[in-house]
Amino acid sequence: MVSRVIPVEDFDLVIFGGTGDLARRKILPGLFRRFCSGQMPAQSRIIGAARSDLTDSSFRKDIKGALEEFLPEAARSTKDVKGFLDRLHYVRIDATGNDGWSALKKLVRKDKDTVQAFYFSVAPGLFSSLAERLHAHNIAGPTARIVVEKPFGRDLESAKTLNATLRDHFDESQIYRIDHYLGKETVQNLMAVRFGNMLFEPLWNAQYVDHVQITVAETVGVGGRGAYYDTSGAMRDMVQNHLMQLLCLIAMEPPARFDPDSVRDEKLKVIRALDPPERDDIVRGQYESNKAGESYLEEVENRSSITESFIAMKLAISNWRWAGVPFYLRTGKRLKARASEISIVFKETPHSIFDKDSGRHRNILSIRLQPNEGITLGVTIKEPGPGGMRLVDVPLDMTFANALGPEAEDVPDAYERLIMDVIRGNQTLFMRGDEVEAAWAWTDPIIKDWTSRGDRPKPYDVETTGPEDAAVLMHREGRRWLEIKA
Repeated sequence: MVSRVIPVEDFDLVIFGGTGDLARRKILPGLFRRFCSGQMPAQSRIIGAARSDLTDSSFRKDIKGALEEFLPEAARSTKDVKGFLDRLHYVRIDATGNDGWSALKKLVRKDKDTVQAFYFSVAPGLFSSLAERLHAHNIAGPTARIVVEKPFGRDLESAKTLNATLRDHFDESQIYRIDHYLGKETVQNLMAVRFGNMLFEPLWNAQYVDHVQITVAETVGVGGRGAYYDTSGAMRDMVQNHLMQLLCLIAMEPPARFDPDSVRDEKLKVIRALDPPERDDIVRGQYESNKAGESYLEEVENRSSITESFIAMKLAISNWRWAGVPFYLRTGKRLKARASEISIVFKETPHSIFDKDSGRHRNILSIRLQPNEGITLGVTIKEPGPGGMRLVDVPLDMTFANALGPEAEDVPDAYERLIMDVIRGNQTLFMRGDEVEAAWAWTDPIIKDWTSRGDRPKPYDVETTGPEDAAVLMHREGRRWLEIKA
């Protein structure tokens, strides 16, 4: 396999929060890899903007340390590191005041041949202020694009307010609401598998699919995010955005073409077709302490918290394609393994010609996002050897590292791909404002319902698969969760 690297247009990228964790851990190491691949034009620049009192030199030194911390030694030659660091500049800026904006205006090029990108890698409360000041100080030109990290509000009202403020200063075509899950190689391969193969799309409906499972399991707790997470919970932090986007890609109708609005129009239809779940179709959990670590309540330092660190849900989509097909979603912290996987479980054959001892067998298409990205299709075959017709399920495995060779291990990180899409002006893998608002319109009543009742999450031990009630959610209909495997 020979990968193609297509250079992008000349750009100035301003990273607000350029000294923060996300910038140091993901954004700048990702840009360094794009630089090493030859994708960044010679005149392109990266400008860190934050409140720390740094110079260009001290900022470059800090980012050099970040590259050493977050990239393997083999991925950073001395020559490449120096060349990349020479692209970096720094401006000390007050996001809510006027200090530093004149210096930023002098630094950022404002011509039709240079793409301007402004990455809001800051707390959501600063999004509006940054947008207003970019406009007030006449920094953003006609090629300007802003990248906004989640969360996009904490409910429908705040999401509408944020969208309105951003649109006061930027056109919707200039706003890139980033969800790094959509930048993962396997998520994009999901669309290729669905819409590029005649084998699957005719079976992608209620006639052949028994149910769909989407699992995003984490082994870490809330850690240093305790204060934020306790006001958010798994529903706001994961379901309303990451899992909702995965659900949309699985369930949407084929778009007329692979372009931003065609894809996002179909995703929006899925969100609007989602039924409100019944109360007993939702399981919320909260991890307890044991020898493996502190409890959720200890980590957030709030003994009376009723915020969930785990949620499992059974959802239904009211349209012809998916009528009667349940979608099971679960996500949680401090579980037994780190894994993100989508599984399409097909129905059993309508009639089995084999005896009852052959057991139950189903085809399962599994799309694994992390770790070990890849796609497997479970098929039923005869177990080799004498002694009758014994059936076993085996995977047709397309784990990228196995199927595509060494180059598959060097695929761009989600942030690398998405930032380059911003420079290209391609919004296909970014959320549109009406998508965000539709997701909150569906989410808000669910959260308000359990909040009004004061429901406490079910306790579960760390390093397990979550509360027992989540297993019951499946068992009562004769189904079971697929194993969470690292």
